Amino acid sequence: MVGLLQAPPHWRAVDLISDLHLHPGDRHTFDALQAYLTGPLALEADALIILGDLFEVWVGDDILGVDPAASGLPAGETPALHFWRDCARLLAAHARRRPVWFMAGNRDFLLGPAGLQACGMQELQDPTRLELLGRRWLLSHGDALCLADTAYMAFRRQVRDAQWQSDFLARPLADRIALARQLRAQSQEHQRQIAGHHQDWADVDRLAALDWLRHAGCDTLIHGHTHRPDEHELAPGLSRIVLSDWDGAAPRPRAEVLRLDAQGWRRLALPAAA
Repeated sequence: MVGLLQAPPHWRAVDLISDLHLHPGDRHTFDALQAYLTGPLALEADALIILGDLFEVWVGDDILGVDPAASGLPAGETPALHFWRDCARLLAAHARRRPVWFMAGNRDFLLGPAGLQACGMQELQDPTRLELLGRRWLLSHGDALCLADTAYMAFRRQVRDAQWQSDFLARPLADRIALARQLRAQSQEHQRQIAGHHQDWADVDRLAALDWLRHAGCDTLIHGHTHRPDEHELAPGLSRIVLSDWDGAAPRPRAEVLRLDAQGWRRLALPAAA
């Protein structure tokens, strides 16, 4: 089933971002997002759409309201608790000026109603058809189309199960944070192994993407997840656009917005965070 986001007639531009992977250990990427959202560029667009993996991990909405003194967490976790609140405040401040839409990724799928409300964001289904200025764009995080990554697809089915999510969120916060760290460490090790064997991440399946486009009545798919910003022709008149990831701490920092307007689409590179 495809969701629908129909832009009001007065909208003239929409910005899309994904894969910021915000976490307390990378303040540079947070600074890049803050510079964008508080600067003039973000106000040129009528809305912001986030296509998943805004956060490196989300262990539950209660992390925004927990009292550090009563959390049972080590004292070293206090800065992390403040970081998540900083993120929510930054997003909510922008949402008071422009609507912000959020589609869950493979890292932040546990962001629930309370977390969305705290961040001022409205939830988008994956996939969603965006109708803007006479065009139809199909939006997705993209992970559901990486069919060749069978291990990930099995993991995705597990963690998207309602019972699994309920059981996870019922655990003490300290346990959830520890498990999230473990999963992140496993993911980083998997990335190192792939790089060491000169292998590529599984990419979006072309036939599945074509099927999605035809079913949704769209000619262009926009997604993130793969961290391979590019444009691909899938068939005559049908294409997919891949968003850039963000990494303000990289040797060559990355921060990019995809803007849709009357001219079509264009990439806007943002200044690196100081």
